[in-house]
Amino acid sequence: MGNSDGLDPNLIISHEFPTSTYTYTERDVALYALGIGACSADPVYHKELKYVYHQDGQQHIKVLPTFAALFPSSFLSQLSSIPMNKVAVSGLYDKVKAAVLEVETLSYEKESGALLCINRMTLYLRGAGGFSKSSKPFSYSKYSPDTTLTPKIPQSQPFSVYEESTRPSQALLYRLSGHYKPLHSDPVVAGIAGFQRPILHGLCTLGFAIRAIIKVMCRGDPNMIKNITGRFLLHVFPGETLITAMWVEGMRVIYQVKVKERNRAVLSGVVTLSPLTTPL
Repeated sequence: MGNSDGLDPNLIISHEFPTSTYTYTERDVALYALGIGACSADPVYHKELKYVYHQDGQQHIKVLPTFAALFPSSFLSQLSSIPMNKVAVSGLYDKVKAAVLEVETLSYEKESGALLCINRMTLYLRGAGGFSKSSKPFSYSKYSPDTTLTPKIPQSQPFSVYEESTRPSQALLYRLSGHYKPLHSDPVVAGIAGFQRPILHGLCTLGFAIRAIIKVMCRGDPNMIKNITGRFLLHVFPGETLITAMWVEGMRVIYQVKVKERNRAVLSGVVTLSPLTTPL
């Protein structure tokens, strides 16, 4: 197989990223919650007001678990910890015309060193493939294959379906949490990229989906979320309606999000829950 100029897989795998520390405020957490639709239908909804306000005398506002995907920080129930992040390459694959790179971020509490969460991100790098030095395509993963498989969507009827509309201005609100790419706000840039108008951030769509699961499967308790995986399948336009279908398999919730207006799947994945204290 051809060798991509200048690409050394061993050098990429062994690359050492600098350790970083992130700080954030209640304003950041509340703005993020509003950006993924919290309290949008009802500003005093009792199961979501806690994400933007000190409800019932709580010391800190609550943090939605997907906040950790926005800022590579941590899954926290409150704002008492400062996360320290260690980043490493966890996977690299030669797809001939492209390369697939997996990056892992381990977040630790700065004071105690306790592991708070793990973020894994997969990047599809067009034009970066063809670097294998043998007939067998290069493949490296820190994990066994069964830990990275995308779940199949069941053919049975879902356990529950949740429908929620995004706002036409949703991307403009979500970008205030730090995602300022013009693809999500500038119609000229969106047009150059092949879209008729700016698109919604993928992580915003993920936030809507996990909020739906917290509402339906966790009875509003975000601490029941143990693990989240998601695969982005298609873009969403701000203002479109998201339909999140959920299937229960033991302590796992397989989910798929479709856009109602186009009847297209845009996101799918699995959420692992802590044991349920009450029946659904």
